[in-house]
Amino acid sequence: MLGEKLKELRENNGFVQRQVAAALGVDTAYVSKMENNDKPVSRAKLQSLAKLYHIKEKTILPYWLAEKVLTVVQNEECATDALNIVLTEIDKK
Repeated sequence: MLGEKLKELRENNGFVQRQVAAALGVDTAYVSKMENNDKPVSRAKLQSLAKLYHIKEKTILPYWLAEKVLTVVQNEECATDALNIVLTEIDKK
């Protein structure tokens, strides 16, 4: 989810991975792993990416949060039930 979105944003902005890597101070392999969902993205890197792509962080924050949630619940038999409970709690607020 997040990786695909980051790749889409990079391509839409006309960057190659090495340019993003240079802007973040990481190597190209790290950018590739982020885009392939093989490496988690820190909140600080997410903020840097938002600035680089000239978007508000809240545009990609839901993808970042969704990856974190998926990591926790993906192998749980009752994942859907748990997510429905969370949605109900969020709707109360």
